Amino acid sequence: MKKSGWRYSRYALGILAVVFALAAIHWLGSSGLLQPGAVEAKITPDTAPFDPAPAVLDLTHPGVQAAMAAQNRHNPHLLALPDVVGTATGVDEAGKPAIKVFTKRAVPPGLIPESLDGIPVAVEVTGEIFALAKPSAAVKIDPTQRFSRPVPIGVSTGNEGECSAGTIGARVKKGSNVYALSNNHVYALENEAPLGSRVLQPGRYDTNCSLNPDNVIGALAAFVRIDFSGTASNVVDAAIALSSTANLGNATPANGYVKPKSATVAAVIYQAVQKYGRTTSLTKGMVSGINGTINVTYSSGTARFVGQIVVTSLRAFIKPGDSGSLLVTDPGRNPVGLLFAGDSSGRYAIANPIGPVLDRFQVTIDGD
Repeated sequence: MKKSGWRYSRYALGILAVVFALAAIHWLGSSGLLQPGAVEAKITPDTAPFDPAPAVLDLTHPGVQAAMAAQNRHNPHLLALPDVVGTATGVDEAGKPAIKVFTKRAVPPGLIPESLDGIPVAVEVTGEIFALAKPSAAVKIDPTQRFSRPVPIGVSTGNEGECSAGTIGARVKKGSNVYALSNNHVYALENEAPLGSRVLQPGRYDTNCSLNPDNVIGALAAFVRIDFSGTASNVVDAAIALSSTANLGNATPANGYVKPKSATVAAVIYQAVQKYGRTTSLTKGMVSGINGTINVTYSSGTARFVGQIVVTSLRAFIKPGDSGSLLVTDPGRNPVGLLFAGDSSGRYAIANPIGPVLDRFQVTIDGD
């Protein structure tokens, strides 16, 4: 975020938690075996929803394809309804592919159909969805500090032009050059920062808004412009800063997932994921929606994003300052997406699919 304050609403996740827990219990009871090299997990209220489900609900699944087609057909009508902030393809309470509809608040009965083209509709009250750059309060955690060079990924960063802070998502490379990857609204300040402007670690928010030249780790090299018309089809909120291996490392701090893999994977429903970010450090969640069409609130206005990944968690997965974090599989550490937005509680997180992000800059993840 820029200079504007935070405005949020509350929502309930009870039904979602029950669905995820039942899916986890079913898988654990039916499998009986751990995969080679896996570590046995204790089932707690935090971890139970994030164990794998038996079905692979990816883009090739016939039910997922049918739900996505229905979602796309009905998006214009759904997104025009009062208080609807987005849609995605996920699952309903029975675990069947469904159209998810996200709303700012509870809507009147009958406003949103229970099914569309024979596909179940699941309504979830998320509140408004915000870009998550500027923290709402000082957070005294390790990722906010200044790190010795080369700095790790997953820690505080920002552009010299604003007192804010986001997260270094990954070190990416093209030829002999390496870059810090984060969001447009972290490094390019919602299209306003000039190319060549200096990028810092930590971001100025974590240095009492002071600008210390010793904190420079690179310069803004490229960004994808965000269209704030409210109806455009944005796909990524992304920017890169030219850096060096002397200034930028490619692993998180030791209390994170350490180093991402170079090979990326597509998001699938029920996929267990994790991230390391400036504010909440290491958090774990589950992909609950793909093909998301989400209206995201920025300081500059509202931007509509399409083809997005929706991640949910029973606790906060993402908070202000975590924007730019890399979403990776858990376990595996394969990059899945670039996080940039979420609801007020942090239990809903939105990520760009990593493929279009890397393709736009013609870079690859510099990892294992």
